Amino acid sequence: MPPPCPRALPRSAPVLLLAAGLMALSACDPAPVLDGRITAAAAAAHYPVLEPLPPLLARAAAPDRTAPGTGPALDSTSAGLRARAAALRGPVIAPAVRARLQGGVSQPALR
Repeated sequence: MPPPCPRALPRSAPVLLLAAGLMALSACDPAPVLDGRITAAAAAAHYPVLEPLPPLLARAAAPDRTAPGTGPALDSTSAGLRARAAALRGPVIAPAVRARLQGGVSQPALR
């Protein structure tokens, strides 16, 4: 009995290898040239100052972060959104139409 022959590659293997090679070649693009795109003022600017995180978090958690009229405006907006959500919770199809649809198609009408 002859030895089993090794499993051959599928027919699509050359196409897949070619596609993988083209994708690899497209990734080998030189870095873009940025000379002359940065203004002299931007190049001479200092790096931003890094601040410690705890004072920033304390300012973010402060109760007076919003304008005086923001609370009532947000309350009315949220009430309107809740009302719209409640209206959308109702049935999509009216009960009478649903009953008619569940009744199905009468067979005599098809003959």
